[in-house]
Amino acid sequence: MKHFLVLTLICCLFTAATRAQTCTGLGQNPNTAFPVCGTDTFVQGSVPVCGGKRVLGSCDADQITDINPYWYKFTCFSAGTLGFVLSPVNQGDDYDWQLFDVTNKNPADVYTDLTMFVACDWSGESGNTGASSAGTSLKLCGGYGVPLFSRMPALIQGHQYVLLISHFSGDSQSGYKLTFGGGTANITDPLDPHLAAARAACDGSSISVKLNKKMKCRSLNADGSDFTIIPSIAPIIGAVGVGCSSSFDMDSVVIKLGGILPPGDYKITVKAIDNLLDNCDKMIPPADTLKVTVYPLIATPMDSMQKVACAPDVLRLFFRDPMKCSSIASDGSDFAITGTSTVTIVSASGNCNSNGLTDIIEIKLSAPVQQAGNFKLTLLTGSDGNSIINECGKETAPGVALAFTTKDTVSAAFNTKVKYGCVTDTIFYSHDGSNGVNSWQWTFDNSVNSITKNNTLTYTVFGQKEATLVVTNGTCSDTASTTLYLNNAINAMFESTPVVCPGDPAAFIDQSTGDLNTQWQWNFGNGIVSTLQSPPNQYYPSSNAMHDVPVQLIVTNSIGCKDTAINTITVASNCYIAVPKAFSPNGDGLNDYLYPTNAYKARSLLFRVYNRSGQLVFESRDWANKWDGTFKGNPQDPGTYVWMLNYTNIDTGKAIAQKGTSVLIR
Repeated sequence: MKHFLVLTLICCLFTAATRAQTCTGLGQNPNTAFPVCGTDTFVQGSVPVCGGKRVLGSCDADQITDINPYWYKFTCFSAGTLGFVLSPVNQGDDYDWQLFDVTNKNPADVYTDLTMFVACDWSGESGNTGASSAGTSLKLCGGYGVPLFSRMPALIQGHQYVLLISHFSGDSQSGYKLTFGGGTANITDPLDPHLAAARAACDGSSISVKLNKKMKCRSLNADGSDFTIIPSIAPIIGAVGVGCSSSFDMDSVVIKLGGILPPGDYKITVKAIDNLLDNCDKMIPPADTLKVTVYPLIATPMDSMQKVACAPDVLRLFFRDPMKCSSIASDGSDFAITGTSTVTIVSASGNCNSNGLTDIIEIKLSAPVQQAGNFKLTLLTGSDGNSIINECGKETAPGVALAFTTKDTVSAAFNTKVKYGCVTDTIFYSHDGSNGVNSWQWTFDNSVNSITKNNTLTYTVFGQKEATLVVTNGTCSDTASTTLYLNNAINAMFESTPVVCPGDPAAFIDQSTGDLNTQWQWNFGNGIVSTLQSPPNQYYPSSNAMHDVPVQLIVTNSIGCKDTAINTITVASNCYIAVPKAFSPNGDGLNDYLYPTNAYKARSLLFRVYNRSGQLVFESRDWANKWDGTFKGNPQDPGTYVWMLNYTNIDTGKAIAQKGTSVLIR
């Protein structure tokens, strides 16, 4: 038993060590993924034994890792859903997968960037897996009993994706078949393959051909027999796909010649054989031809500059031929700038390839040029003893110059003026148009647009108003926004004591809304007026009968806008709470109900009525809710009824409990 345990431990350690091996082969990591065509079936006869890097996504709690992986890449050419089936050669194998969106990102970031996750299925079951219409979730994490098919993810047109296929079944190397279909997205490039451009090396020893799309490296014949050159002065002896050492596809080919082409015009033509295939095995049409010129061994002119942007701090020069990076003085002394104002160069560099060549030189300035001006960039002999030299060793003569202009930076800051009214407000927006601004893009309240320099807007609904302006002078642009609040809407409101008992004060609280120096004018209906926002309490003489008194508030703001509110208060003749000794519910309007009268000062009131049997026949917590002498809709018999009254006196806070009898008379 001890030997068995030792062997088991050794086996497990060997397996873990094997899976910890770095995957280095093409297709075994996201940066060298297989290119996918949606019309093909991909067959992997076996899988590598490597991997074990943690994969981020929606199954992080399961510590998912890529095991024996292969990766596939594709572009979505029309939006829709992605469907596919992965069929293991051995149906007892457990295969898993995860899809990532790598648009504008480094594919290797799938190990660190959670936002790249799209869908996955890390089921612990064996057999076919993938994405289909039968799936219900885009996030299927590990474990037995988890479905093998996810819901089909939605792809976005123009986005790039990578698909990880992970072989979880131990260190078995049994492969699989991968078929795309069932979804509505198009991942098959509709562009037909063609030759796009050609350029001869300046010494005539090779020709570089640019393809219009990615094509399979393995479809290129290394002896160059895919091409012919006319006139055939120097034979083609080889062809190398650019980038094929680290990828399955290429977009450029370097054709090697067995001699030197003299200056002149030539044609590069694709032979009429089954060659140069794109990733969907579409062939470049036979006789596809490009013109290529071999120039005499002369210096490369400095003749092209990228259009100068707003407030430039970098100037970019473009060259017809590759230039030697070693010929560029890093301190920028190959160049000088003269013009309207002083501009200082601090460095220069190229976008250098592995051969030390570049067709772009970037000139770094000490500070952005923010004023309008006319300038001249002149080529000099730099601190390295030369100007700039092309790939064939020809130096561009110092003294040549390129002219360029700069524009002033601009400000979108604008002025506002508000004309207030009681019904309509008007806002005036204006921009000064300085520094050559010739375009105005206004957006008001996220809905109204204008392209005029100045604008006038009227509003009948007051409140928050927003404005955004984008200006440009053709080179420089700026954006500004502001929020205004039209606060001249005025609304008169106040709270008042609803019922006033004899001798008690009535309180009035202003609740009006609006600004702009509001004024108040009260009329309390008792012969007293006030202009205070918080007026003093008012008193009203008692009378034998309860009566209503209208109280008026007029509010006025500084521009003369007014609003009026009227509340009616009730002046009670009596606030003594009592329950009548008798009532006669006969509908004559006299003593028709039993209730606690004048309970204006009662809080938490509870009134109950019981019949002679002790049965509760009426209950109310609102003193104005009166008993009409019925129970469950049936008139009750004449006689004596017991009532109980509980409440809290508002003035004293004392709890009151009363009990008595009343006679129902019919």
